Amino acid sequence: MEKQPLHIPFISDENELKSMVGEASERVRNKVIPYADDHVRQFIAMSPLFFLSTSDRDGKSDVSPRGDGPGFVHVLDPYRLVYPERPGNRRMDSLLNILSDPGVGMLFVIPGLNEVLRINGTAKITKDEAFITGMNWSGKTIGAAVIVEVEECFIHCPRAFDQAGLWDTSTWAQSEQLPSMSEMFRAHLQINGLN
Repeated sequence: MEKQPLHIPFISDENELKSMVGEASERVRNKVIPYADDHVRQFIAMSPLFFLSTSDRDGKSDVSPRGDGPGFVHVLDPYRLVYPERPGNRRMDSLLNILSDPGVGMLFVIPGLNEVLRINGTAKITKDEAFITGMNWSGKTIGAAVIVEVEECFIHCPRAFDQAGLWDTSTWAQSEQLPSMSEMFRAHLQINGLN
């Protein structure tokens, strides 16, 4: 399938963008803290899911979900978090990206809550067996964990989740209406010449 060019103007100037959006309020500019305080710890302890954003040395971006029982991400101290790497599809996109560019973004979700917790920092991968065993995670890991050095923590406003009605089960599609993941997987393999 050939990509067609879009013949529309794009914004490429910071001042133009700021003139459209306006300036953030003082409270919004100052809601970011550089460590995990007790409120951040409580949020992480209740979160069974976060989305991890990484990019490689060329700037190619990736985002991947990480989930487990609430509190599977441990706060080691105010400046460091750790989570287990579980067996998956063996693509290792996030892990390979961390090796080439350690900058990460994390978006923590608590079911039923429209606000999300954003954490930005840098990540390192460890395979230290004693350290990983000491985390007392249930379930299997790949023998590795990721430690994130916290640089920024802040609560993101609920607007996106409010507008999406994410937790309103009355808006959810019936199971028979949902996309078929097996059909999608097979179709994408066929696009790449595999049966």
